[in-house]
Amino acid sequence: MTRESHSILLTPKQMSEADRLTIQQGVPEFELMQNAGQVVADYITTHFQKCSVGIVCGPGNNGGDGFVVGRLLRDAGWSVKLTFLGARDKLGEAAQKHLDLWGKDDSPVNDVLGESDLLVDALFGAGLDRDIIGTYAELIKRLNRTNKPIVAVDVPSGIDGETGEVRGTAVRALASVSFFRLKPGHFLLPGMSNCGDVHLGQIGIAENVLAKIKPSIWRNGPDLWTVPPYEAGGHKYSRGHCLVLSGDELRGGAARLSAMAALRAGAGLVSLFGEQAGLTAQAAHVTEIMLKPAPIDELLADERYNCVILGPGAGASAQLRDQVLTTIAAKRACVLDADALTAFSSDPKSLFDHIHKYGGNNVVLTPHGGEFERLFGTVAAGANKVQKVRMAAELSGAQVLLKGADTVIGSPDGRAVINANAPAILATAGSGDVLSGIIGGMLARGMGGFEAACAGTYIHGMCAQQFGKEGLIASDIVAQLPNALMAVSE
Repeated sequence: MTRESHSILLTPKQMSEADRLTIQQGVPEFELMQNAGQVVADYITTHFQKCSVGIVCGPGNNGGDGFVVGRLLRDAGWSVKLTFLGARDKLGEAAQKHLDLWGKDDSPVNDVLGESDLLVDALFGAGLDRDIIGTYAELIKRLNRTNKPIVAVDVPSGIDGETGEVRGTAVRALASVSFFRLKPGHFLLPGMSNCGDVHLGQIGIAENVLAKIKPSIWRNGPDLWTVPPYEAGGHKYSRGHCLVLSGDELRGGAARLSAMAALRAGAGLVSLFGEQAGLTAQAAHVTEIMLKPAPIDELLADERYNCVILGPGAGASAQLRDQVLTTIAAKRACVLDADALTAFSSDPKSLFDHIHKYGGNNVVLTPHGGEFERLFGTVAAGANKVQKVRMAAELSGAQVLLKGADTVIGSPDGRAVINANAPAILATAGSGDVLSGIIGGMLARGMGGFEAACAGTYIHGMCAQQFGKEGLIASDIVAQLPNALMAVSE
């Protein structure tokens, strides 16, 4: 994984540490605040026609950034009204200086909200650690009721920059302008829905501070992983042979979607295996997929079967439990989804112990929220989504992918990745089965479990983006895979 990348996400505490380390290296806080305000002002002048601007400044450094934005826009000939909801003597030294540079022209809130075409939210930044109540909460509600475009400084006020949670109430912004590195809260629900267009600017914080901060959360994207290229001298077995457990004769569709996705994702060969009756029904639907009416232990005696997908449409049975444990003991890369997870809901420890015993680097669990709760219970009660996934990965020993519009992938070593490219049209029957297949295809091609989970999730979202309209069904995702794979490989 490319750790020193712009995909790194910093928690508010880490961002504060980046500020501190930069100031320690000799960059004045006044200059950092000036640069932050410049980034926001540049965004506004680039994306909006000249208009009247109202800026609402809070009692901390976020308000200090707002003072700079107001001064720069005013100096550029824009009509600016600014209101400061705080006390000068409670501001830090840099914010006080920038307030003085703005001057004493403080407008009533009613004028700022009522007489401005564009609003700037500089109330509270990403480090908000309490619910917003009282006067500030009412002001945020008023901001939202104006239905005017709002540009938020850093994150919309009321959004927790680490968790994406709404702290009481929150601004609904058209755009959010942040600095140095984005925050997890920009991409986690519900905060993601409030942020609008997210823009990142650099303000003079040195890149070398990252080595001391040691970030461990990334935004998913192709700079974090590489899909293994086809080799000139390669053959189908060099790209792996993926096995997919079929459901019975009436429940074969999910496995078939997984199998086709694995094949389209680049696995050299894909076979459905299971009971004769189920495979007989599959035979009428598949051409490129092979059928193997044999038990898993016999199949895994052949080392060429290097990846197994278990769970979609399989039925949560004791037999499935045994097939999962056999696959893990054979040290094959595997994706455990749906029924393969539910089958262990009454005894998850037996699954986790097996993974720890035989190794979980290439074992990927892909639960949705309900399956996650059934498998991991209250182990992560009270934790935010990233923390939950990290704890689940450590507990299970596997790579854990918690599905959703803000999918989080976690590894037992503490790494976490947030995926933010999934459009709402992905919420359709069979979508998760296709995701399992894409990940299985990546594993068959030789990717590690964490990277395969990240790549599969991103490519899955890209397929839906390329489809780009309502009416998406799971097989449409499979059909988009060649174009998506080409796009991430460019």
